[in-house]
Amino acid sequence: MKRRYFGLLAGICTFTAFLLVRWQWGMITLDQHRQSVQPEQPETADIITHIHNSKHLMVSAFKDHRRGAIRVISIIKRQELQKLYCVLCVHGNASSRDNETLRQCVSSEAHVELHSDHFGYPYCASDILCTSPSSIEATHVSISANPNAVQSLKYLPIQNKEVRKSFKYNFTVCLSTVFGENNNALQFVQTMEVYKLIGIQRAVIHNISCGPEVDKVLRHYSKEGTLEVVPWPIHKFLKAAPGWLPTLDPGDLHYNGQLTILNECIYRYMYQSRYVLLNDIDEIIMPYKHASLGDLMDTLQKQHSDAGVFKIETHVYPKTVFDNSGRFNLSEWRRVPGINILEHIYREPNRYSFNPTKMIIDPRRVEQTSVHTMLKHFGPLINVPYDICRVMHIRPPELPILRKDQLYEDKKLWEFEKKLIPNINHALHEAGLLL
Repeated sequence: MKRRYFGLLAGICTFTAFLLVRWQWGMITLDQHRQSVQPEQPETADIITHIHNSKHLMVSAFKDHRRGAIRVISIIKRQELQKLYCVLCVHGNASSRDNETLRQCVSSEAHVELHSDHFGYPYCASDILCTSPSSIEATHVSISANPNAVQSLKYLPIQNKEVRKSFKYNFTVCLSTVFGENNNALQFVQTMEVYKLIGIQRAVIHNISCGPEVDKVLRHYSKEGTLEVVPWPIHKFLKAAPGWLPTLDPGDLHYNGQLTILNECIYRYMYQSRYVLLNDIDEIIMPYKHASLGDLMDTLQKQHSDAGVFKIETHVYPKTVFDNSGRFNLSEWRRVPGINILEHIYREPNRYSFNPTKMIIDPRRVEQTSVHTMLKHFGPLINVPYDICRVMHIRPPELPILRKDQLYEDKKLWEFEKKLIPNINHALHEAGLLL
């Protein structure tokens, strides 16, 4: 009789303990909407995904160890921002027999930070911050306007799960986008080869569309391991403007989503690269008193040890003004579409009122960026003198009224001739653009 009594008592205690554990899990909550669920294995989201029950988009998710949160890079319609919810999930080994630990999700109210730079367009780059409870090591996240919609969501894998002190790359350059059937293959190759000579080990570009020769170049550098090409089908979701001013280039979003792309690239390489450069493919951030970017940053960091943002002045090299000597007007390059940057060695005078800037950053000291300056960062922001380092921007002239003798001759790129020319030819050959 006693045995049956104690057996019954033990069973009741075990069942009660199980109920308490289940109750405690359900009570781990940031607000009243959080719940424990067991959805199917998550459907992985594409690079751009609609946020459920909203007009907003989510792009990628990262663990932000500085804020103790999951940061979801997003595109938000500013005038239609409603309450949003994070759905954080753990997804273990699919062969696990323990369904309780295999799939667990909790939902909580999200905190949305709209970036202050949006240039007047309806949609803007944004961060959605999700707090992960200490009891759940989330591996995937989704965003929804409905806290109970879990089964039907698409999920983003959470990147940057671990803080790293050593990096795969010293220098990575985020090149924004290639778009509009761009077929400027020669300039792309020349820029990449110059960058490799001064220390760039990795480049990243978001590809909307490009011409056939540029596509071959992208494939070559991807195969080489130098370039990461991220598909960017933004036009399937929004009318992305081709420019930066709504009155001239109307649309939903600034310049093909450039601000979102730059922020996404920073977090993508936060623990992969010691430094990240932010500029466009028709620009080169060039040190003038150091042999490489590494030497430049060693000097700057010794002078400014607590800084993580270095602004570099942009200077225009008109693509309409050519070197008279024809030294680099090589016959083999004439068959390759695009601008020959070695022929454009004349720089417009310094604009004393305002020179746009691009940046070299320590990504771990940055939270939000715009195109020409940093929106949120840790530590001081340093303006680098243009005689130390400058952005060479080969483009249509800003001051077309100037004669050639009113421009400054700058043959910096010619200093790399011995290694640069063979490297360019090799890349063009590997891409199938030279026979």
